[in-house]
Amino acid sequence: MPTDQSFADHVCEQIRRAGKITVKKMFGEYAVYCDEKVVGLICDNQFFLKPTDAGRKLLPEVTMGEPYPGAKPYFLMDAELDQPQRIQQLVRVTAAELPLPKPKKKRGSTLKAAPRKSKISSAPKKSTKKAKPKTRKPSSKSRGKL
Repeated sequence: MPTDQSFADHVCEQIRRAGKITVKKMFGEYAVYCDEKVVGLICDNQFFLKPTDAGRKLLPEVTMGEPYPGAKPYFLMDAELDQPQRIQQLVRVTAAELPLPKPKKKRGSTLKAAPRKSKISSAPKKSTKKAKPKTRKPSSKSRGKL
């Protein structure tokens, strides 16, 4: 079941002071970004926060859940959504612990091999005739010895 826009807006409102919060819709669900890092997912009207060591320290007793079938377990944020300062702190420490995303490649820009040199060139062609071997003239020293 896709997430309601109103629920996604509610989550954003609760965590808005944790950092620069953005949400991107994907397949009827949402990815939650804090300072350009994916910190969680909103799926089936539930907020899932990426598990980190810092988050575990703040949540000694946490419910884990899968945002979608086959996903790794995330922290399931339920009661924390009713405590804005607490959820903001959790999002902040999670973002601080996560690495920045790798830069995306531009579409269509793949590494290409260097262009091969063409057999056709604009330089003048060299003659294909074989050059005659030069005959040696006897040196002045060897002229008298014949």
